[in-house]
Amino acid sequence: MDIGVLLPTGTAQWGAADGPHELIAFGRCAERSGFSSLFANDSLISPRVEALTMLAALAPVTETVTLGTAALMPFLRRPIQAAQSLASIDLLSGGRLTVAVGAGFPGRFGRPLYTLSELPWERRFARLDETVALWRALWGGADTFHGEILRFDDIPPTTRPSRAGGPPIWLGGATPAALARAGRLYDGWLPYPPDPADYASGLRDIHKAAADAGRTTEDIAPALFVSVRIDEDIESGRRALDDYARATYGMPLEELEKIQAIVTGSADQVLEQLGRYVAAGARHIVARLGALDLHSQRDQLERLADLIPARNHLAGLPVPAGTVR
Repeated sequence: MDIGVLLPTGTAQWGAADGPHELIAFGRCAERSGFSSLFANDSLISPRVEALTMLAALAPVTETVTLGTAALMPFLRRPIQAAQSLASIDLLSGGRLTVAVGAGFPGRFGRPLYTLSELPWERRFARLDETVALWRALWGGADTFHGEILRFDDIPPTTRPSRAGGPPIWLGGATPAALARAGRLYDGWLPYPPDPADYASGLRDIHKAAADAGRTTEDIAPALFVSVRIDEDIESGRRALDDYARATYGMPLEELEKIQAIVTGSADQVLEQLGRYVAAGARHIVARLGALDLHSQRDQLERLADLIPARNHLAGLPVPAGTVR
C-alpha cells in the first residue's frame, strides 16, 4: 500500500510570497515524511513548472521515492525527444521513474492543446498507444519503428533507461476503451472515479482484458488519483476545496466532484473515504492536496503524513467479490 503526493507545480497553488524554488524542499520534506512517491502534473491549462523538468530537478536530491507523472500528455512533445527525456530521468533517479500517460480531456481542457501541438484530435488514443510502443522499442535499442501513425527509419542510438525495458507506464482514463487498453498494453492504471464502485468495476474489466491478452493481474498496478483536504469537518473542507476548484479549473466543487475523486473532512473521515477506494482494489494513492499556497500545502502534507502509518490497516480491508488484489 503506497501513498504518494502530487507536487503543487501550478502557480495557482503558490501564494504571493511563494516561489517555485520551494518545490524542491517540498519534495524532500515529503520523502522524509514517509510518502512513497512524488508526482508532477502535465498541462498547458495554466502556468506551471513543466513536469519532466520538475522530476529531473528532484532526481538527484531524493533517494527512495518514486518519481512520477500524473499524467503526462505525450502529444505535447516530439515522441523520440520525450523518450530521451524519460530515459534520462530514470537514469538520474536510479530507476525510480513511473510514467502515467493520457491523451487529454475532451472540450476546452484538451482539444485546444492539440491545436497548439499541431496534431490532429482524431485518433488521439491510437497515437498515444503508438507513442508508448515507440518509447519501449527505443529503450530496447530499436533503430526503426513502423506503426500506423508514427514511422521512423535510421534512428540513431538513444539514451537507455536505468531499467531494462524502461520505466513502468500507467494509463489514465476510465472509459470502456481505456480499460481494455490498460489491460492489454499498460503496466498500471491511474484513474480518478468519483465513486469507489466505479473503481472496482473498472478494475474488474481491466483484469478481464489482461487475462484475454495472456497477462496476469499482477502485471498491472492499481493506482488512484484523488484530491484530498484534511480539515475540521467535511463542510469546512468542502469550502476550501471549492476555492481550489475555482482557482484551478474555473468551476465550482459541485461540478468538479462529478468527474474527479475528492475526499475531505477530518483525518478519520478522510481515512474512511480513502478506505473505500482501497477496498475497491486501489493500492497506489496519488493525493493532490487541496490548498492554494505553499504554506497551506505544507500543512496539508503534514496532516496527510500523519495517516501514513494507517496504510497497513487500509491494505488489510476486505476487497469486494470479483476484485483481484
